[in-house]
Amino acid sequence: MTTAPDRGSAPEAPMLGIPAMPAPDYPAEVRERLEPDAREIIARYPDSRSALLPLLHLVQSEEGHVTPTGQRFCAEMLELTTAEVNAVATFYSMYRRKPSGDYQVGVCTNTLCAVMGGDAIFDDLKQHLGVGNSETTEDGKVTLEHIECNAACDYAPVVMVNWEFFDNQTPESARRLVDDLRAGREVLPTRGAPMCTFKETARILAGFPDERPGAVEATGGGGEPSLIGLRLARGEAPAGRLAHPRGPAGPADQPVPLPGEEAPASHPSSHDMPQSTSASDPASDSGPVRPGSEEESE
Repeated sequence: MTTAPDRGSAPEAPMLGIPAMPAPDYPAEVRERLEPDAREIIARYPDSRSALLPLLHLVQSEEGHVTPTGQRFCAEMLELTTAEVNAVATFYSMYRRKPSGDYQVGVCTNTLCAVMGGDAIFDDLKQHLGVGNSETTEDGKVTLEHIECNAACDYAPVVMVNWEFFDNQTPESARRLVDDLRAGREVLPTRGAPMCTFKETARILAGFPDERPGAVEATGGGGEPSLIGLRLARGEAPAGRLAHPRGPAGPADQPVPLPGEEAPASHPSSHDMPQSTSASDPASDSGPVRPGSEEESE
């Protein structure tokens, strides 16, 4: 006669796909090192619960992802339940749930980056690295993932490594990028601070100073593609040229007037204004009769 296994025992729990509870604690030397940092973070907030996000970055900087042990540590420091911590840790994509590489390579595959070549870059890197989405190379150096938007559409297609920008990428340049990362060669972002590992990035996101020489000064500001609209509005840039949206209704392109200048009668932005009737149906009664339509209907 066989005896049913004790489902409540810790050794049996992994067989059900459920980790043994409670999660193990950090080793004493790790906890002794992390607790002062955690208290420093908590002291920044009038409500200790508000410190959960940076605390999750702190434990991620320890192991490269948010482990059950890290969640237990956060819960104990903030007097929360592990369920409350887990609900936050699994909601935000910046918190990794499994071991990942030293360099998180994210390829934007949202609309603009995709049509500009992001999909081709992502497919090429999957084949080049031999990994799928959210998978890590065997050497533990690179984790590849697609990202919905890097908020850098002016520079599409964009790749990010540990949240630093690599703009106007191609499959060829992206392959060189990951090869250099894996080989330990120096890699400089298109804009922003010099590269560091994902664990180091997580500690910075926890709110601790970036102590690398020149890193803060290197962050820079907006680039020319992002600022041209602002400069145009201020009259600091020459007038641009736009294709007329109405085709035959106006010339192929016209200068955009600077602030204070009078717009021409057929200014290109006039297509943003309500139209008198449908452009595809001159006889439409959806709006006022356009000039000349009376003669055409007689």
